[in-house]
Amino acid sequence: MPVLGIDVGGSKTVCLLADERERILAKCRDAGANLQGAGELALEKVLHDVMERTLQHAETPPTAICLGIAGVDRPADETVVRSIMSRIGYKARILVVNDALVALQAGVRDDPGIVIVSGTGSIAYGRNAEGDASRAGGWGHVLGDEGSGYWIGRLALRAVVRHADGRGRATSLTPMLLRHFGVQKASELIDKVYRDIRDEDMSPPAIASLARYVQQARDDSDPVAAGILNRAADELMAAGAAVMTRLDLKDTPFTFLLAGGMFHAVPWLRDQLQLLLPSLSAGCTVARLEQEAALGAVRLAIAETRGGARLPVYRSNLA
Repeated sequence: MPVLGIDVGGSKTVCLLADERERILAKCRDAGANLQGAGELALEKVLHDVMERTLQHAETPPTAICLGIAGVDRPADETVVRSIMSRIGYKARILVVNDALVALQAGVRDDPGIVIVSGTGSIAYGRNAEGDASRAGGWGHVLGDEGSGYWIGRLALRAVVRHADGRGRATSLTPMLLRHFGVQKASELIDKVYRDIRDEDMSPPAIASLARYVQQARDDSDPVAAGILNRAADELMAAGAAVMTRLDLKDTPFTFLLAGGMFHAVPWLRDQLQLLLPSLSAGCTVARLEQEAALGAVRLAIAETRGGARLPVYRSNLA
């Protein structure tokens, strides 16, 4: 019997239809829909559309659906998502988890590990052998998301206006970002940012897309861009280290898994973390997530059909 595994991130949604052997029967993509950032109605539209298109390839309805959704990590969030699924109307066993868990499951299955996600947002999420879970980050673009694409893109914009004021160093990010936004001088960014902030051009994924210019500027030996990326690496390292400490993983074998679009858009960030993370623990290995994160959702959905998926649990002192 088929299952659906769905990964909903800030910038994209991936839905996989698979059989009980994890063979992928169909795959569809749609826009991202972080629950906290995009809202309930936007998430419902994305889920409805992507499941409808994927299930056109199914001969029978899915027996289980696992949804890994950015911004979903509390009982109240799960209630909202289950309400959405009830309105959509699929009769299947439903699992609702954070998108970081499905990424971890895709990369290391049930083994201990910590996934460091840097996409539109950022989070470090881990699990130990006892099934305890912990996280650091994932607070959203207003409260946190340090080391994410949005965070990097926002710092790039700030570097441009600081340069314009004389408060910051000259940077090659200035001509890059002015050209990107089609303006002649930094003062024109005010209208772009504050007048158009509700438009798609100024959405968190759009700001996150500016991170590629920071990589380009760093490649051109720009010290401002290098400083931004150094800070991003430090923040992601700190998040991973915090989770490792809470889960008491330092002296046991485990994997640091790197996932999210920024590790492709900003390869220096990926390379730096692969270089530095082993210094945190002699027993850790570092790997990139090469599969779709939605594969982890497929695996959890299959486990649910076989008697129930074993989900990690936040302990009060480990959350």
